[in-house]
Amino acid sequence: MAQAYMTETGNGGSGDEPTGSRFRRRLAELRRDPGIWRRGIVLAAVAGALSLVMIFHAQLPNTVGNLGSLIETFLPWLGLFVPVLLVAGLLRRSATALVAVAVLTAVWLNFFGGLVTDKSGGGGNLMVATHNVDADNPDPEGTAAEIARSGADVLALTELKASAVPGYSRALEGTYKYHAVEGTVGVWSKYPLSGSAAVDIKMGWTRAMRATVDTPQGQVAVYVAHLPSVRVKLNAGFTANQRDNSADALGHALAAEPLPRVILLGDLNGTMNDRALSPVTSQMRSTQGAAGDGFGFSWPAPFPMARIDQIMVRGITPEASWTLPRTGSDHLPVAARLSVRP
Repeated sequence: MAQAYMTETGNGGSGDEPTGSRFRRRLAELRRDPGIWRRGIVLAAVAGALSLVMIFHAQLPNTVGNLGSLIETFLPWLGLFVPVLLVAGLLRRSATALVAVAVLTAVWLNFFGGLVTDKSGGGGNLMVATHNVDADNPDPEGTAAEIARSGADVLALTELKASAVPGYSRALEGTYKYHAVEGTVGVWSKYPLSGSAAVDIKMGWTRAMRATVDTPQGQVAVYVAHLPSVRVKLNAGFTANQRDNSADALGHALAAEPLPRVILLGDLNGTMNDRALSPVTSQMRSTQGAAGDGFGFSWPAPFPMARIDQIMVRGITPEASWTLPRTGSDHLPVAARLSVRP
């Protein structure tokens, strides 16, 4: 009897069934399952809604709490829903949910797939860097020394506290022979500077400037800007009106720039997806989008979630863009290597 039982188990039991046969059997069972398209409707609806948010994010209204800009700021993070919904769809054995997740994945890759890969090249004859140093930075000189070690030819600093400027200047004077400070922003350069002046971005005090850098390849207009901060308030939503007005003013200044080669450095308090920055982004090219390695998130420094510190160019070719090591600030510094044609 024992021998007969063992023979029956070995020949007909599922324990010795080959993996390929088991998979085909499971697939056949699913095909015969009448509920495979009816289950997971809620999961499919969530995936479909997220796809629509990404596709039509520019049409989301900003009239109530600047909801559109808030969603656009963190738009790449919608991709985190893909693995969650995928696992849930598999557990529910729902073909409807899996098809919707496949569509969501395709939409996300269409928007952000290009940022996942490394697009940096090896060329470039001008390196620039920008850093919001944080007005409450406990170690200004150490922060300045860390950024100087990056090798940047032109360095922009924002959120400069007046009392800390001498410390930054002392730490940078050995590397950068020329510098200019206007209000709470400044530029340090290995090449001669001229024409330094404040740029009015409708703030009531100076948080933007322009200077001409005489590079070996010719003159380049360098703008440094720190647009107003945005806040999320329970009673008002995403408050960004002052930032948006400043973006308009900065866009007008850039449009009026006579030099053909322009670099914009600074903390714009918004991402390239944020429609409110279109007065700037419509006429400038992001180095991170063109030649970055990954998303290049720069804020907040302990766990970066958004790229709000920007390096943008016009009439100049981006070759590489990346973030620098953390300093005493709540932002990460960002850098780019550029090709400036004579």
